[in-house]
This record gives sequence, C-alpha cells and structure tokens, in this order.
Amino acid sequence: MAEVVAVIASTHHPFYFRASTSTGADRPPFADEWVAKIERFRQTLTRARADVLVMVGSDHFHQVWLDNVPQFLVGKAPWYDANYYNEQREFGLPKFVVAGQEDLSAHILRGGLDLGFDLAFSNELRIDHSVTCPLITLRPEHDLPIVPIYTNIFAPPLPQPERFVKLGRAIRELVESWPADLRVAVIGTGHLSLELGGPRQFGPHGPDPDFDARAVEWIATGDIEGCVKEVSLDSLWLPGNATHGFMDFMLMMGVAGDGAKADYVDTLDLFHTREAYFTWYPNGADA
Repeated sequence: MAEVVAVIASTHHPFYFRASTSTGADRPPFADEWVAKIERFRQTLTRARADVLVMVGSDHFHQVWLDNVPQFLVGKAPWYDANYYNEQREFGLPKFVVAGQEDLSAHILRGGLDLGFDLAFSNELRIDHSVTCPLITLRPEHDLPIVPIYTNIFAPPLPQPERFVKLGRAIRELVESWPADLRVAVIGTGHLSLELGGPRQFGPHGPDPDFDARAVEWIATGDIEGCVKEVSLDSLWLPGNATHGFMDFMLMMGVAGDGAKADYVDTLDLFHTREAYFTWYPNGADA
C-alpha cells in the first residue's frame, strides 16, 4: 500500500516567484527573508523523498465559473498545464506542464464516492496558483506527478468547515489504501485572515492578527475540536472577506489527524497577509 510520508500545509502567495527572482532596485526589501524561509520549508518535502504529490487548492474562477461550481473536484488528467495568462501577467508566474498520477486520481475519486463525497472530476483541468505556487516553492523542478483536488471556498453556498475536515480524513484513508508501493506527500494551501478589495486589504500584516495567532495555534497543535467549535461560515467573514480559504487549512488538519502536532511551523508577516508553513511526518521525520 502507499505510504503518506508528509502532510504539508501553507499559504500560496502568488507574488513569491516575482519577489524571489527580482534583482537590484526591483527586489523588495522583504525578499531575502522570504526566500530563506521558503528554502527551509522546501527541505521538509525534500526530506520526505516523495514519489507522488496530492495537491489541495481552490480554483480562483479560472476554470470553474458560476455556471457550474463543484464543491470538491478531482483532476484525473495525464498532464496539467499551468499557469493562466492573468497569473503570468500580474504575478510573473511561469508557464509549465506537470504530469498527473491518473491511477491515484481514479482511486481517490472511486473511494471518495463510496465514502459519501459526491466528488466532481475533470480530465481537462488546468491548474492555477493555489496548486502551482506550492510547486514553485516546494518542488520547483516540477518533476513529481500530482493529483490536484480543488475545493470551493469562493462561491456560496459553501460546504461547512467540518466537511473540509472530514474530506481531509478521507483523503488520508484513501491514499493509504492505494495499492501502490509509493511514497505520497499531501500538500494543501489556504489562507489565514485575508481581505481582497476591502478597506483592510493593505497593511503590514493580515487584517486580523488575533485570528491568525489562534489559527496558527490550532494548526500547529492539531486542535481540530477547538477549531471546529470556533469556526463557522459566518464567523469567517469577520477576519477578512476572503478568509474562507482557511477551510483548506482545516482540510489539511484532517489529513494530519486529530491532535497531530506539526513537526515544522514557521510564519512571516508580509504586506496584507501572514504567511504560514506547516509540515507533519506521520511516520517520523526519518521514516
């Protein structure tokens, strides 16, 4: 059976690539610290020696639109194109192609349906920065096959936060039941407090530092019960109008497991957001 060798959760700031590759007067003053943190974070995946990556993210109205919004979607294509034109234009993200792991996609789709999740699928999915940014930061070689899983955090009605946790638990179960002798890392990206287009969008940190501190504590300590008790679809509007992306972090807590303390935790206060990076090694860091 397949082995989950790492569970990794992070934010997915689309400006990282441009900031990290800029030089001279164009290089932001925070770039060197950001790059150093990302390079340390990258080693947590390198150390796991993964063969396959399951990537959890959320489409930013690139492929999924309001005419047909799946709550949870599994990509099962042989190849995935990245990135979209506006991401190349606005954020400087590069174009590339990454291979898909079709067998694992089919296994998750079949098993997820049997566990009561009405998963959608796409044989023609094109991935955007919620999946490509962690590839750029964690595996810039783009040399490992992926299974992308998209969640709906943008278009109400949204699934309840606890549903994200339950799907995370199911993903862990399904990966570990996949009949392949391969090492799998599950990587998911979300947000802490975030405001887009509102009065709290730009500042030295995220719009709600108190929420961010509680959120990091929940994730780092595996306090799923405490998190679910405090977080609701209504409460997530308060820290910022785009904070529902935190539910993807909750999904990753479900993958890691109840009470699972992260083996690696790091954060960075950046303009308008707090970046956060977490890694769990289910079987130990040296397994």
